Amino acid sequence: MATLRQVPDIDWGPVSIRPLEERDLDQADRIYRLAFGTFLGLPNPDTFAGDSDLIRTRWLADPTAALAGEVGGSLAGSNLVTRWGSVGFFGPLTVHPSLWDRGIAQKLLVPTMAILEKWQVTHAGLFTFGHSPKHLALYQKFDFWPRFLTMIMAKPVSSEGGGESVSRFSELTPEQKANAVNECRALTDSIYAGLDVEREILAVDDQKLGDTIFLLESSQPAALAVCHYGAGSEAGSGTCYLKFAAVRPGVAAERHFEKLLKSCEEFAARERATRLVAGVNSGRSQAYRGLLAHGFRTEFQGVAMQRRNEAGYNRAGVFLIDDWR
Repeated sequence: MATLRQVPDIDWGPVSIRPLEERDLDQADRIYRLAFGTFLGLPNPDTFAGDSDLIRTRWLADPTAALAGEVGGSLAGSNLVTRWGSVGFFGPLTVHPSLWDRGIAQKLLVPTMAILEKWQVTHAGLFTFGHSPKHLALYQKFDFWPRFLTMIMAKPVSSEGGGESVSRFSELTPEQKANAVNECRALTDSIYAGLDVEREILAVDDQKLGDTIFLLESSQPAALAVCHYGAGSEAGSGTCYLKFAAVRPGVAAERHFEKLLKSCEEFAARERATRLVAGVNSGRSQAYRGLLAHGFRTEFQGVAMQRRNEAGYNRAGVFLIDDWR
């Protein structure tokens, strides 16, 4: 997301949009940290997000869905687009602070919309700062509208046991991995038609960013959680981040959600993480309350903006964790 302020009226030259390339990644990462750190008022903006990594990891997951904005031959900003089957979202969309208010974010959004249209996603959105009128106005130009708050929550990791027996994706054979991906696809499709997080499962496995765990019932996944942990992942040192977690709908969903959270915490403890982080759209009221009951507390919050103001899978009765950051 681009952050906006007034800068001197300097002729920076024309803006060009092109694919983000591997040679751009270090600079794109610096701009990402500087933009968010500046907006949030950090004394050292370039230290934002510590040793976590959102830029390189997402680019490696799909280099064809990464965009660069260039001014005067230098990288000015970037955006990364993510596809979860029938669901698409984008971010972080960032622009160097010296170039805020120059329309670069808007220029990056034009091909972003083309990517989403090419994918033919039925539900699309983003996470942004709910207290920034300029952010909201920018995205509304592209038919994204604010709905429920998204809570970014955390809790200290307890070393106590109590989690259910789980299966880890990293421990499966290639054939078992293929079967597990198909079973996860069936689970997420039962929540929202076409929702598919194969990309996240494989990215974590291929890039060694963490692991995906499955809560099994009658040898079938009743729930899954894609977990990042450690430096170089989206979590950062000392943290286990639930990038995505979901429970099969049904009468046992609430019970399985509680078991999944316990299993995630036990998993985090085994990996020596001290914090467990999860984001949830408050439109999924029971999932939000379930996190509160498990000891999670909100550290900060943003707002989900959804294209055409569609609810998607953000509704009561859905036990699903994600935050679209």
